[in-house]
Amino acid sequence: MAGTRIMALDPGTKRIGVALSDELGWTAQPLETFERRTLAQDVAHIQRLVREHEVREIVMGLPIRLNGSLGPEAESVQQFIQQLEQSLTVPVVAWDERLTTKSAEELLIQANVSRRKRKGIVDRIAAAILLQSYLHSLSTGEASFPAGESVSASIPAEPPPSSEEP
Repeated sequence: MAGTRIMALDPGTKRIGVALSDELGWTAQPLETFERRTLAQDVAHIQRLVREHEVREIVMGLPIRLNGSLGPEAESVQQFIQQLEQSLTVPVVAWDERLTTKSAEELLIQANVSRRKRKGIVDRIAAAILLQSYLHSLSTGEASFPAGESVSASIPAEPPPSSEEP
């Protein structure tokens, strides 16, 4: 059966947050946070998730600096994306993840979630925020950054002007 859902991954050095869209691609829900092990084990776990949840596309959070440049973390994620593309039959799209973890932290603080509990769920909440941003872009036509392309050339030095009137 062809996949119907989109999965988002928010990769960190210790954990990966995972979120999943509904079948229609309208909403994002946090799915899980898993501890990173080896690259092979991480890829195998993601392969299982793709099969189990009938995923048609993966959105990978790309840690772009606030000034729009790419640092070592982004280069590491791009290498991870290349590994996933070689192991999966679904496309992997890199997506700007700036401030998703901070937004997730603030959301959990507002909900009075304890610091200890936040540590375990912040990554999957950040993945859901990332995925919701991507889903919104599909309906508005915002640009994404395919993993095979140079992301740094695609990112403007300054954010685009707001379309809203002042």
